[in-house]
Amino acid sequence: MMVPSSSLTVLVISFFLSFFAAQAVQVPFHSQDLLPLLPRQVSWPILNYLNSALDLLPTFVGAASSPNDTVQWKGACFYNNTAWMEFHNKTGSEFGGGTLHVKVSKAHSWTCIDLYVFVTPYRVTWDYYFLSREHTFEFKEWEGKAEYEYVKNRGISIFLMQAGMLGTLQALWDVFPLFTNTAWGENSNIRFLEKRMGATFEQRPQPWVTNISTNDIHSGDFLAISKIRGRWGGFETLEKWVSGAYAGHTAVCLRDSEGKLWVGESGHENDQGEDIVAVLPWDEWWDFELTKDDSNPHIALLPLHPDLRAKFNETAAWEYALSMNGKPYGYHNMIFSWIDTVSGNYPPPLDAQLVASVMTVWNQIQPAYAANLWNEALNKRLGTEDLDLPDILVETEKRGSSFGELLTIPEQDDWLYTDGRSTSCIAFILEMYKEAGLFGPIASSIQVTEFTIKDAYTLRFFENNSSRLPKWCNDGDNVKLPYCQIRGKYRMELPGYNTIDPYPHMNERCPSLPPKYYRPQNC
Repeated sequence: MMVPSSSLTVLVISFFLSFFAAQAVQVPFHSQDLLPLLPRQVSWPILNYLNSALDLLPTFVGAASSPNDTVQWKGACFYNNTAWMEFHNKTGSEFGGGTLHVKVSKAHSWTCIDLYVFVTPYRVTWDYYFLSREHTFEFKEWEGKAEYEYVKNRGISIFLMQAGMLGTLQALWDVFPLFTNTAWGENSNIRFLEKRMGATFEQRPQPWVTNISTNDIHSGDFLAISKIRGRWGGFETLEKWVSGAYAGHTAVCLRDSEGKLWVGESGHENDQGEDIVAVLPWDEWWDFELTKDDSNPHIALLPLHPDLRAKFNETAAWEYALSMNGKPYGYHNMIFSWIDTVSGNYPPPLDAQLVASVMTVWNQIQPAYAANLWNEALNKRLGTEDLDLPDILVETEKRGSSFGELLTIPEQDDWLYTDGRSTSCIAFILEMYKEAGLFGPIASSIQVTEFTIKDAYTLRFFENNSSRLPKWCNDGDNVKLPYCQIRGKYRMELPGYNTIDPYPHMNERCPSLPPKYYRPQNC
């Protein structure tokens, strides 16, 4: 068999690299450094194997605060690195500035590059190094006393892009398709979830849409939705990865006094492109999912257990739903249902330092958007008002706490934000369940804004007798799920479904690390 010339090139390069390695000689280049120079059909499959979308996430290596407090770490290119901070006042300003010294050595090849991001609550900047020597990065002036004091006490946070310059560019190419509305994007999301969560995507026999009889759907029945392509597909993929949920969106069914079926949904996009809480006729909602939702939604109906259905107070549920109808989606507390612990909710290389840095970036790029997402919620945790993100970080430090600890403070369902009560898709449903009496006497000690989608579908609220499921449930599928999948090419899996009885302060201190997402009892 004749070897293509491009493959021969790879074989030759691999041979020489192996030879140098065997002789214990430092090679002048590294195989990964040369891959982008090879023909695309050769290099990109290898780069795709070596790198992933997660290589976009920088890793916190330390904080440099003074010459007497050096930071040491191993880089992706340079294996021996140290950094320290020198304060000065070259500009004659009130609080002066500083010089960050970064000394790098012991590169693994002559052609590699280390890429760094430097962060304070007031700024984000970056630099890259490819020469073994001491480098400096100038901060001409601090923003004021608050930044000066912060850097003096906490230092400049240093983040390493583990994949290096070329790997980071490759990772950008990997993360891009997650959000594209294409078959490429859908397959990228599937591969990500298979690799990072151990999810399986088994194809169901057709038809992939169930011929539903709505007479079998009742108030309180739960709709679990998983989108795998487009903007929401990419967002849900990342949400599933960090939380352990195998669905990314939810809705709930309601019947009115005349028997008409409706769907309540937090996260419905209105005509102005805003995500709001909406109560829609079933026919309108279902028609959209069948004909207009281009995210390839997979949908499962989770019927309530008959005992819970008998307790469900439709009047109270409707009063709550109508009180929220038209309100903005719960962006304020969206991330806080996921973060319960200081370190047990961050899949590597995520951590609280990185979350703070991402928030800092967003705070500079879109301050109004950042304020809506987390500033107001963080103020509530501190008991303060109107502090922006830098002031929040400084105030947290003054109190002897950490940003990681601040993020773990449980959200309270009765917190009022500037635009009212804030509910994500799942908090909206579970708050309705509280109002309808499903949590019984412990309702006041349950904060549903602390629940993820996984936390919701693992509640022991749903039908546990398959003989009572509707006749059309999983029609035509040779695998009988304990719930009714009503749309989707792939079989939906909900690990832990219908297994946990509610208890006071549920889901306020639960870790969620992939791929097992182990959950201690009574967390």
